[in-house]
Amino acid sequence: MKIVKHSGGVVEFNRDKLKSSLLKSGADKLVVESILQAIDNQIYEGITTKKIYKLAFALLKKTSNSNAARYNLRTAIQMLGPAGFFFEKFISRFFTSEGYTTKTNLILQGRCVTHEVDVVIRKNNFNEMVECKFHPKSETNSDVKVPMYILSRFNDLKDRNHAIFTKNDKISSCWIVTNNRFTSDAMAFATCSGLKLLSWDYPSKFCLRQKIDQEHLYPITCLTTLTIAEKDKLMVLDIILAREIIDNVEVLQKIGLSPIRIKNVTKEASELCNYL
Repeated sequence: MKIVKHSGGVVEFNRDKLKSSLLKSGADKLVVESILQAIDNQIYEGITTKKIYKLAFALLKKTSNSNAARYNLRTAIQMLGPAGFFFEKFISRFFTSEGYTTKTNLILQGRCVTHEVDVVIRKNNFNEMVECKFHPKSETNSDVKVPMYILSRFNDLKDRNHAIFTKNDKISSCWIVTNNRFTSDAMAFATCSGLKLLSWDYPSKFCLRQKIDQEHLYPITCLTTLTIAEKDKLMVLDIILAREIIDNVEVLQKIGLSPIRIKNVTKEASELCNYL
């Protein structure tokens, strides 16, 4: 059975790949098998991967909101846009979970010009800049021009003192983070130039997908019991992670949720983050 990818390419339907992604959501084998059988009965030649995803998500949501939320992770990260401002906040939380102190959206003076830096992180008295390349569509990758451009910004900043965490901080290294992937040339150039890369699936033992699951860093946009407008209101209030509402029920009251809906949202967030 031929299916159509987001990019427009045509590939064979991979049932095992879909099964693996459903199992990673936390659904048990019997539920996954019933979903796969339902999808087998509905797919057709030329169906899009987007349509298959929507079918799987809807079926999974009928059995568990939290499993559907986990299955929805990559799409949820794309909802931290459209400009990527909330993605930068999310990445700040990501590094905080790794023991870093962080600051976001800084204007720093380089040797030649000023630069807007997305995130600066600090650990063991070393400061690193983090540049975030957010893409609202999953098929868009960061090519070699991205590390080339960011390397020039890093070089303009690295030899100067900056008032960030102390009065005289130097930036010792640079990360580039994307919610999608880097091209092979981008990875080769970054490695050769000493830049650190972080993407959806790179590096294999420290990628966004893996660390989010390990540390329960699920964005608020994962939750299926909130509307898009409600998620936007929470992010404006600096609620970025699902776990940030578990002990902060007041913020759900602040955006106008009823007691019953508050109970449903906190239940889903707790199950998603394994807090029950």
